[in-house]
Amino acid sequence: MKYIVRFIVVTFFLFVSTHALTEEKVVVLNLKFVLNNSKAGKSAQDFLQKKFSDDQKKFADEEAQLKKEESDLLANKANISKEEYKKKSEALRSKVAEYQNKRRTALDTITRQRADARKKLLDTVNPILNKYVDENNISLVIDSKNVLAGKNDLNITEIIIDKLNKELPSLNLK
Repeated sequence: MKYIVRFIVVTFFLFVSTHALTEEKVVVLNLKFVLNNSKAGKSAQDFLQKKFSDDQKKFADEEAQLKKEESDLLANKANISKEEYKKKSEALRSKVAEYQNKRRTALDTITRQRADARKKLLDTVNPILNKYVDENNISLVIDSKNVLAGKNDLNITEIIIDKLNKELPSLNLK
């Protein structure tokens, strides 16, 4: 009898708590999609990709020039003195080191600009999302990458993209 009473009490509390949880409003947001497909996100990606490809082309040309200088130096090794070869070899090494430094600096700059753009987008999305949550009495927002299945009407991604496009039409990356 004692166990039956406990069973009934526990079952009652489970039903009550389950009912209370169903009253909470939960929505889904694809944050990666918001960052990549908003106007500001797209323009930042386009800018960074163009800058990266321009830098790659410039560095490929410079690398070809350095390889040509190296092959010319090796071809003329027999025709020049050891001291002259050593001097030209050291000059070529310093050019290569300078090239590698410039390339690393350019990549670091692009990486920093990408991180800054992402931070600025997230800093803009957060207040928009908080305001939307408050206005619609939402209890929980879950990133869609952590959701296996759900109703499509719980997805607020497009709404947040529209609000972000109105508030931040573009990022000024230089």
